[in-house]
Amino acid sequence: MRSIEPIPFEELDPELHDLLAPRVERLGYLGEFFQYGAHQPSALAGFIRFSESLKDSLPWELVEVVALTVAAETENEYERVQHERLSLRLGLSVDQVRALIAGRLAPQDFSEAQIAAADLARCCARSGGKRCGRRLDSLRAVTDEATAVGVLLLCGRYVAHAAIANALDLQAPVPSPLAEADRA
Repeated sequence: MRSIEPIPFEELDPELHDLLAPRVERLGYLGEFFQYGAHQPSALAGFIRFSESLKDSLPWELVEVVALTVAAETENEYERVQHERLSLRLGLSVDQVRALIAGRLAPQDFSEAQIAAADLARCCARSGGKRCGRRLDSLRAVTDEATAVGVLLLCGRYVAHAAIANALDLQAPVPSPLAEADRA
């Protein structure tokens, strides 16, 4: 049993409640990550705003490439399943999602920028960013400085999420759509 108790949606700090209300309305639940993070409402609100800012400044395809790559590398099932669902809803195919999780991106299925972003994300997840400069340069060569730095910041965001979710042993709140696809 965890020594930290989750905070239910109804008991959240008012600012955090308002910030998370659209997400709860859309999903029908408040994920455990937010329930635990709510013990630090200001920090969690900043984390959410940081995440949303990066998602607003980068193409959704790059965001999902980074999210799924880092989640797979860090064994963050909680985030992996959430982003499997989102990636499929946004337009990636089941095969593309599987390739991202396996770390096998083929040039016929992914752009140069997506492949470079996945390589950088994998390196950051494995090494904490050490020896990732060449991969960052490769991403910059096929995008621009703002995109390369945005992807690097996004890698840090997802690595941080993985550390928290894995330390709390969070499980995905919904089943993997890939498991559902296998049964179909």
